[in-house]
Amino acid sequence: MAFTHGTPKGEHTRQPPHAVPGATGVPGTDGEAHVWWWRPPAQLDPSDLALLGTEEFRRALSLLAERDAAAFAHNRAAARRALAGLLGIAPESVELGRHRCPGCGDRGHGPPRVVSPESAVPLAISMSRTADCGVFALGAGTTIGVDVETVRPMREASLSGSVLTDNESAHLLTLAPGPARDAGFHRIWTRKEAVVKAAGLGLVGTVLNRLETWPAHRGPVRVLHTYAGRTTAWAVQDLWLGDTVAAAVARPQGDRARGPVHIHPVPRTETPTAPDPEGT
Repeated sequence: MAFTHGTPKGEHTRQPPHAVPGATGVPGTDGEAHVWWWRPPAQLDPSDLALLGTEEFRRALSLLAERDAAAFAHNRAAARRALAGLLGIAPESVELGRHRCPGCGDRGHGPPRVVSPESAVPLAISMSRTADCGVFALGAGTTIGVDVETVRPMREASLSGSVLTDNESAHLLTLAPGPARDAGFHRIWTRKEAVVKAAGLGLVGTVLNRLETWPAHRGPVRVLHTYAGRTTAWAVQDLWLGDTVAAAVARPQGDRARGPVHIHPVPRTETPTAPDPEGT
């Protein structure tokens, strides 16, 4: 794979953290959330690589397919640009890290968090990507979850087994095989993924066929998640990002989820093509 040149954001480019009280559009007591979405580029963009932290930069370069590396780098860079635009700061000053995993305490795979800048209002973030789309969600509080999936033909085996509840399987059987059932299955799946990501545990530690997403209801819906004897309640809302993908966002049930979800489409950017030295 022919990578374009770029320099990761290192310690020498990191800006000192600063509070951003009252910044325009920052989620607050009204419980609103923001979701940005975009179409991933096919080629690495040096401006994306320049915004990555050292570990992110190494991971991007470790991916064998350039399309995968470009999508990963663009997602991380787009998240910084979205947050910077909301807070009115430079994207170079945004530093992302991870919370400790609620299950095992490891920071290597915990939910993402905003390290810098510090905010007067706690900010929760989540990211997801699929072949056709990348998303970044931000809300007030300590946790939020977002998931996006390309809608593909579902396997009939998915109607049973360890993924769906009895109610979810029954609902899918009321839908005509083909596009309607495919869309219904992915609506269920993204709702589940959004919840487990908001809970901070991912698919590990979650019994998926007990996680009821109420697919017959357009939502928002109330979804209960149980782990280690503790049950949490989540407000889950579908996101309309086009015909080819399914997406959902999950927020803690209560005041933090009572506000609207603002969706911000981001135009796809293409890596500029170098001029032809031969003039052809």
